Amino acid sequence: MPGSVRADGRRPRGSLRRGGAPWWVLALACSAQFLVVLDVSVVNVALPAVRDSLGFRSGGLAWVANSYALAFAGCLLLGGRLADLYGHRRVFACGLALFTGASLAGGLATTPAALLAARTGQGLGAAVLAPATLTLVTAAFPEGVRRARALAVWTAVSSAGGAAGNVLGGLLTETLGWRSVLLVNVPAGLALLVAARTGRTPRAPRSPRTAPAPEAPAPGPGRPARLDVPGAVTATAGAAALTYGLSSAQESGWGAPGTLCALLGGAVALAVFALVEIRYAARPLLPPRLLRLRAVAVGNALMLLAGACLQTPVWYFLTFYMQDVLGYSALRTGLGFLPHTLVAVVVGVRVTPYLMRRLPHRTLIVTGALVCAAGFLWQSRAGAGDGYPGGVLGPAVVFSLGGALFSTPATAQVTSGVPAADAGAAAGLMNTAKQFGGALGLAALLSLSGDAARPDDHTAVFLAMAALLLATAALALLLPRTRTPD
Repeated sequence: MPGSVRADGRRPRGSLRRGGAPWWVLALACSAQFLVVLDVSVVNVALPAVRDSLGFRSGGLAWVANSYALAFAGCLLLGGRLADLYGHRRVFACGLALFTGASLAGGLATTPAALLAARTGQGLGAAVLAPATLTLVTAAFPEGVRRARALAVWTAVSSAGGAAGNVLGGLLTETLGWRSVLLVNVPAGLALLVAARTGRTPRAPRSPRTAPAPEAPAPGPGRPARLDVPGAVTATAGAAALTYGLSSAQESGWGAPGTLCALLGGAVALAVFALVEIRYAARPLLPPRLLRLRAVAVGNALMLLAGACLQTPVWYFLTFYMQDVLGYSALRTGLGFLPHTLVAVVVGVRVTPYLMRRLPHRTLIVTGALVCAAGFLWQSRAGAGDGYPGGVLGPAVVFSLGGALFSTPATAQVTSGVPAADAGAAAGLMNTAKQFGGALGLAALLSLSGDAARPDDHTAVFLAMAALLLATAALALLLPRTRTPD
């Protein structure tokens, strides 16, 4: 078991030390990541109660969710690079403090504007916090078996947070009211802040102040690392505009003027960002050398494609399937997601790291994508007559198994071979790819479903997801053939 010691005094291969800093860092990072992922979905079930309590006008209620997503996706690259420049422990604490404070403000909000401002603050805090949690893990565990197991735990916790949000949101809203879905973050966030302050965590690798990137000359002695402000502005503006455009497409359609302007403006801003990073930035927000690593470039493309199915879209469409086709209540729907979580956690933590030591990561990623595709194909054929066993549980076991085989080796690929000084940028890029994949996938799939407010063509949606996973499996063949060393 983890933490045990063999008769010869050596620890079992791949074990995590319970008493040492790495185990402490893993627990801290996973707890914070759970809060970030939980908050993406926990508010959804409470939206009707929020509308009745604060008097939201028609159309405004969607921004309780969208304001969080907009700030989160728009600032992930910036949040990742901050961890590289100013230390991941410090940035982790700042992101957690902002997230916790904004949760308190949201729970006490008395007007729609105050709640939307608080949700934006939560998204900003989450954008700083999410890359820092992954950076903490990769800094604490060198590449190899122990990092593979740590990433498996981190990935499983991320998967569990999404499903847990549906269940917890229903329970809290029905028993304590909608404010509790935000206020529950406050004691948890404060506890994590105390733990981060008092616990033993490894220090960040030396920043570019003393270990400069190859593209830039070394800064002078004692000179602080400087943030790439033009890159931060253009990346944040571009990502936020694209996220707004995708959200607008769900409500107004792809041809609406607001949607087109946002998408065009986001594309222009990101083109300027690319020019700044390649030609002008001394300390790029996204170092171009990262994208010259095949595992990072191809791996993030995989994250984008897989995110179009396995992030927000699968939870969104399955929620409507259970409520509209099977007639479930909100709470029963949340409980219906538990098998997805259990399979993902058990396989992701116990099976995938074992296979990563014996099979190339590329093989597991391809296999996982194909198994996911089979699960979505099954889901596309489900109807009201199948009930829960054939309409939800069976497909859930299959595509959750595939997702568990896919996620950890894919995460290992996009973080492997990355210089320590760029770990935060790599984590921010990976989170951005997943977030945009989810937003783009949801917007595109809604156009197939017939009605954004009440999808009625689940067959076309899940067939499209299966096709996307087949494309993901084909693209994964371009990954380097690596595996976790013993």
